[in-house]
Amino acid sequence: MSSLAPTVATDGLDPLRAADISARIDRLPAVATVWRLVALLSIGGFFELYDLFQTAYISPGLIRDGIFATGSQGVFGFSDQAAFASATFLGLFLGASLLSPIADRFGRRAIFTFALIWYTVATVLMGVQTSALGVIGMRFLVGIGLGIELVTIDAYLSELVPKHMRSSAFAFAFFVQFLSVPAVALMSWWLVPQDPFGIAGWRWVVLASAVFALFIWWLRSRLPESPRWLAQHGRFAEAERIMDGIEARCAKDHGKPLDTPQPEALGVQGSGRFADIWQPPYRRRALMLIVFHVFQAIGFFGFGNWLPALLSGQGVSVTHSLMYAFIITLAYPLGPLLFVKFANRFENKWQIVGSALGAMTFGTLFAWQSTALGLIICGVMITFCNAWLSFSYHSYQSELFPTNIRARAVGFCYSFSRLSTVFSSLLIGFFLDRFGTPGVLTFIVSSMLIVMFTIGRFGPRTRNLALENIAHR
Repeated sequence: MSSLAPTVATDGLDPLRAADISARIDRLPAVATVWRLVALLSIGGFFELYDLFQTAYISPGLIRDGIFATGSQGVFGFSDQAAFASATFLGLFLGASLLSPIADRFGRRAIFTFALIWYTVATVLMGVQTSALGVIGMRFLVGIGLGIELVTIDAYLSELVPKHMRSSAFAFAFFVQFLSVPAVALMSWWLVPQDPFGIAGWRWVVLASAVFALFIWWLRSRLPESPRWLAQHGRFAEAERIMDGIEARCAKDHGKPLDTPQPEALGVQGSGRFADIWQPPYRRRALMLIVFHVFQAIGFFGFGNWLPALLSGQGVSVTHSLMYAFIITLAYPLGPLLFVKFANRFENKWQIVGSALGAMTFGTLFAWQSTALGLIICGVMITFCNAWLSFSYHSYQSELFPTNIRARAVGFCYSFSRLSTVFSSLLIGFFLDRFGTPGVLTFIVSSMLIVMFTIGRFGPRTRNLALENIAHR
């Protein structure tokens, strides 16, 4: 083990051994073994986003079946589609803000599996409901599970990969995860207008989640617990055993001995508390992320979840709007895929600013399109920029806090995007009704302008730095 600068232990834990674990992770080469771990986590994320993006695509089928009503005829006195979207994000808010800390307490692997089971079961139950209230209620429970999972995956992935490939790992992860968006769009385009075997098409789209449940234990058996999390909890024997196995496989892939680890001074924090988020330097970062998340959610989900409705608002028929929406969603996986090789060359904060600028520009152009080609091109570019924004900020936010409060802090800040979407879904429905697609896009563009300023002005640099160094800067 390499010599270390003086460190301070907390709660009886050993900072020397914890620093060595972190250094061993950061010296790993970008070989097949590491990418395999990224891919396994990404498959779990695929299931999650498949469920999340159902919001936009199954609503027309629910309306066609007479389960959802529009306008004031809805079960809560407003559009059931808006209530459905709001229930999703209210659940996400509660899951991310209140329950994500369990990943800091019980471990990334256990909670990753628990959340996957939760939202899969809740989604299947939603698929057999016959009333708007039942569908919306089950969707709320789905949202809670998704909220836990989103935060856990971010923390898990950032801790498993070395510092020199964090951004690229998130880009690849979101390429895999975003394949779920055209998948759910294609299934909806094909199934929602039909009733295969006498069962409503939207139910087939939802119940497909049951198939995903078969992968849960397969995924669990192939994913190790985060060695960084184990080290922070004093479970060094487990952390070292996992690292021995990963290093042996990486050395075999690499074809030569691994570089010598270079441990740096590291404090071991032990159990984290909510109050820790409000200590310097984390308070400034938390406030920055809260503002960012309130407004990025308006831009990202305002377009993604309302895409078919926005296309319809531009005079496109329901059938064609679903077809165009499917074509546009192909940009979701394409964006991260194109950045896999380049993401590590640029600061995440500037990637967030650049992607928000792109979404703002093409959002403005989308509002003025009247042809199918123009709508599709602008829609593809907005989606491309949103996908770029998404993997950049998921990587960025997981870098800004230490391991002992990573899931708690990220979950708390991230939950504001979900709370924002609860209300912005209602506002977008109002703007669409009163001002049409241009009114909605003006709202989205203004939000992206705030995103650019907030991150560009207040975001710290993180490129190529060890997680522990970023946390204590």
